[in-house]
Amino acid sequence: MGFKKIFVAMTGASGSVYGLRLVEQLCLSGIEVIFSASDSGTQVCHEETGLDLSGDPAKAAERLYTHLEVEAGVQMVHPDDLFCPAASGSAAPDAMIVIPCSMGTLARIAAGISGNLIERAADVMLKERRPLLLVPRETPLSTIHLENMLRLSRAGAQIVPAMPAFYHGPDSVIDLVDFMVGKVLDQLGVEHELFKRWGE
Repeated sequence: MGFKKIFVAMTGASGSVYGLRLVEQLCLSGIEVIFSASDSGTQVCHEETGLDLSGDPAKAAERLYTHLEVEAGVQMVHPDDLFCPAASGSAAPDAMIVIPCSMGTLARIAAGISGNLIERAADVMLKERRPLLLVPRETPLSTIHLENMLRLSRAGAQIVPAMPAFYHGPDSVIDLVDFMVGKVLDQLGVEHELFKRWGE
């Protein structure tokens, strides 16, 4: 699809490794990444991976580069920076992925509530009819969760739940992570070799 700039956001659901692996793969594919983590997403990321994304975005980006072992390609922005171009329809990125997506973030996007940059950028993607992928990680799902996902699907978002498969013969946790990240990349039309496809 020829995406040049993609907004990746991490929120407070478990599964920070999904978001980090996706950022890494997009950078390796030569796609410019705008990256933001909500306050709760930052806390969960530190708890699950040891990576500190708090504080000054430029310094956090340096720590991100070291963690991912990439040299460039990420513009880190604070989740409260509503002056970021991604908050405007006239400068919207080509696509946006919220990975992992908490049920709170999903609900606010479904309701059109733009309390921070992540929610506003998602609202922009919907109104501009650009690809918005949400990767929820929650179980079990309540009726409210399901209704919010249905509402977003009808509004044009793609719901890609973090449900790794096992037909590719995973040997490790990272194999399961790569399956999910690969499925997200498939939705964007970005080539990858993260998992063995059915029948190969």
